[in-house]
Amino acid sequence: MPKRKRGITGDAASKREAIRKRERRVVETEEERNRRLSTTAQRGQDRRAEETDEPSNSRVSDMAQRGQERRAEETEEQRNSRLAVMGQGSQQRRAEETEEQRNSRLVIMAQRGQERRAEGTNEQRNSRLSAMLQHARKRRLNVIEGQNHHQIQTFYTARTDFN
Repeated sequence: MPKRKRGITGDAASKREAIRKRERRVVETEEERNRRLSTTAQRGQDRRAEETDEPSNSRVSDMAQRGQERRAEETEEQRNSRLAVMGQGSQQRRAEETEEQRNSRLVIMAQRGQERRAEGTNEQRNSRLSAMLQHARKRRLNVIEGQNHHQIQTFYTARTDFN
């Protein structure tokens, strides 16, 4: 027969434990924080290394689902902020990467694109080509508009110089 639990149990106990952890984190040093995060990350890696494909796929699917739900609920401002932070992180990583790392990253991106295109249907291919064509047309229009703007500015500048 199991022993009867004494003291606080269940939700109240876990709430108290969470409060204690939070209080400990407030006073921890940068070094302690880094050590704690490193240990946590290592545990996660170990756990993922041991799991089979099925739990891994389920975990990844759950994470993707939660991410989609979170993004569906966010405001335009939150979305812009999230994308700005992601962009800054990418810029920082690219600024720090070597030429070799950059080339490797670009090769991987190109391979993924080729694989995606190879798996696509004719309908997807046509849609992609149509989007590329529209993009090229917009670019040409922007260039023409830019040239016209420059010519107009030059014309008015020349007229004011003569007066």
